[in-house]
Amino acid sequence: MLRLPSFTYRQPRSVREAVAAKTDAGADGMYVAGGTDLYPNMKRRHQEPRTVISLMGIRELTGCEMRDAGCVVGANTSLTDLAAHPAIRRKYSAVAHAAELVSTPLLRNMGTLGGNLCLDTRCNYYNQTYEWRKAIDFCMKKDGAICWVAPSSPRCWAVSSSDVAPVAVAIGAEFLLVGPGGERMVPAARLYQNDGINYLAKHPDEILVEVRLPPPDGWDAVYRKLRRRGSFDFPVLGVAAWVRWDDAVVADARIVLGGVASQPLEVPEAGAALRGEHLSDERIAAAAESAYRPAKPLDNTDFDLSWRKQMTRVYVKGALDELRNRRGR
Repeated sequence: MLRLPSFTYRQPRSVREAVAAKTDAGADGMYVAGGTDLYPNMKRRHQEPRTVISLMGIRELTGCEMRDAGCVVGANTSLTDLAAHPAIRRKYSAVAHAAELVSTPLLRNMGTLGGNLCLDTRCNYYNQTYEWRKAIDFCMKKDGAICWVAPSSPRCWAVSSSDVAPVAVAIGAEFLLVGPGGERMVPAARLYQNDGINYLAKHPDEILVEVRLPPPDGWDAVYRKLRRRGSFDFPVLGVAAWVRWDDAVVADARIVLGGVASQPLEVPEAGAALRGEHLSDERIAAAAESAYRPAKPLDNTDFDLSWRKQMTRVYVKGALDELRNRRGR
């Protein structure tokens, strides 16, 4: 049985108190919300904080409200509540769908929007017990000096496995971060970095307070997820497709891939293949091909890597077909 190590537990009642608690704890402190990622990682000794600062008692981090024609969602909103919220389902269906595809109902009841957006990167050589990792020699991401996925690589290749993050990048969401230096607004695309260890531009002492979703003005988005089972599993490929319409013509488009890099990977060439055109079979095929080329899955998640790459074409095509069918209703 894997057991949690000993730690001090803090439960502040405001963002200000939480930031102060993290300042007091220093590098030995970590924030936790639902705990569906951090606590299993602590059991496997991936993270070993001496002080855990819970954010779940902070009311200002919850809730969902329409504001300035857009929507503001507290980072502590559970994935279950996010997926079921009437305004999210009506105006941001891709966000609701991505949230309801995360793991299982029990974990969605505990897991939060902020936790999924800041999910630790994953790898077959990293997400193992301490004893397993010690037996093969530790990897670069924790305690070692080599990436077992790509031994000659100078960086870690653990992948981003968030379901909501690709959608947030695709629709152009913004994140409010609060830390000792005050608050700052960060576009979703700038929060993520293509490095398995330093995968977030968020500072360790900052809190993701709220997510701002842009007004649903003339655009639509969908999310599709590839995994072995119909529930529980992390994505081995996620596809978020966003299109802004000008009548029947694509005025702008974004295709963002999850599960193929250490960050949600936008493919600008795929969006460019659609702009200024009708969403025809030819344009969809061109966008799918453009997304296929830079998708370079490695042997660090489930399924054969070459098959996963082939599925990029299939899932991008399926997402764009869905958007076209919606528009044609």
